[in-house]
Amino acid sequence: MWRLFLMLFLVAPPALAGGEPLRVFVSVVPLKTFVERIGGDAVTVTAMVGPGHDPHTYDPAPRRIGALTEAQLYIRVGLPFEHTWMTRFAAVNPSMEVMDARAGLNLATDHDHAGHDHGAAGHDPHVWTDPLLVKRMAADIRDTLGRLDPDNARAFAANYQDFAAELDALHADIQALFPPPANRRFMVYHPAWSHFAARYDLIQMAIEQEGKEPGARTLSTLIEEARHHDVRVIFVQPQMDKRLAERLAREIDGRVVVMDPLAADYGATLRRAARLIAGNDTP
Repeated sequence: MWRLFLMLFLVAPPALAGGEPLRVFVSVVPLKTFVERIGGDAVTVTAMVGPGHDPHTYDPAPRRIGALTEAQLYIRVGLPFEHTWMTRFAAVNPSMEVMDARAGLNLATDHDHAGHDHGAAGHDPHVWTDPLLVKRMAADIRDTLGRLDPDNARAFAANYQDFAAELDALHADIQALFPPPANRRFMVYHPAWSHFAARYDLIQMAIEQEGKEPGARTLSTLIEEARHHDVRVIFVQPQMDKRLAERLAREIDGRVVVMDPLAADYGATLRRAARLIAGNDTP
């Protein structure tokens, strides 16, 4: 069917006119936030996966694919839907530049901590849950925007400096909640917080593994471990079914908290997640 989309929408993208914003597509909403912080009024940004959709199972509508014909840049981050669709996205608009936000991030060594099971951070595409990784991604976004729109390169650099300072402050605020040795555990339904856990020396206990719900023995182990370590909060993304998490919450006398790593309000989301793990906040 994608060949039909290509026939319908394959046209040459318009050249960037003087004063016209760069048209940028990104994988998910947090990346939209980052590009807008750096690009300001000089960019128009669209998230391929909008609010409420699951990027693990997302299938873009024909209209969404057609909109790519007007894009100068697509920023990917390695989410499951991109493995299926990126070749087709590029075919719709061969002139569109594709930037991988993970480029330059050596995810096997970027975190200082070792010896804990952080949910295989190196294989978790949710790299933006680590503010220091975002700072490095943002520098690449700054450079890419500046190359595509050199007239605004100075503004992009200034915006980056402001955003980088915000990320440093966010990191410092979260780090203060987990003085070493942290080793604090928290439970999630879907293991989307691996990079957050690795950065702050936390241990993510995931209910779901590789898209599959656990069996009875694994559930029993999770319950015992949660009780032993006094884990009382389970994070669930709003895009996912929370019934199993609610069942586990009853077993550990805890509560389910909707926490969305795909939220646009990036700083507030990470700060609230950290406070809940540290026991300094209520849902």
